[in-house]
Amino acid sequence: MLTRREVEARILAPVIDAMGEKFGHDAVVEVVRDTIVRLSRQQGAEMSDAMGGKGCTAFQQSLQYWTKDDALQIEVKEQNETTLNFNVVRCRYSEMYRELGIPELGAVFSCNRDYAMIEGFNPDATLQRTQTLMEGKSHCDFRYQFPVDGESKETSGAE
Repeated sequence: MLTRREVEARILAPVIDAMGEKFGHDAVVEVVRDTIVRLSRQQGAEMSDAMGGKGCTAFQQSLQYWTKDDALQIEVKEQNETTLNFNVVRCRYSEMYRELGIPELGAVFSCNRDYAMIEGFNPDATLQRTQTLMEGKSHCDFRYQFPVDGESKETSGAE
């Protein structure tokens, strides 16, 4: 995944720069951001199909793809059938974007995916994250909450 993100960044960054000169940098970044969010939502749905479910346990199994080759170092804080809380204490994605000289695009290319991914994986699950390494913080704090099996926002009364 890390190699894939690097290839994408090496291609997209100069395209964004060139298109930004013609159409305005902010407008181009907005289109890229919206496109990545849409694709991430689709990838989340595909991932839940591949993992065989939309629950917390299935999602926990997907962490193997994000942490592969030490791309992310995480510290699990809480893990059960409805909750997955962890901190990312090292992010090679963030390091890679800084090395490429495009730290401002790192959030667009990677961090931006997290909320859309979980929405696609399970629309009834939630993610709260208050800080990221990409922003220069000490860690990323991921706090996922999944409904009890069979319970959705509609059946639980949540909005």
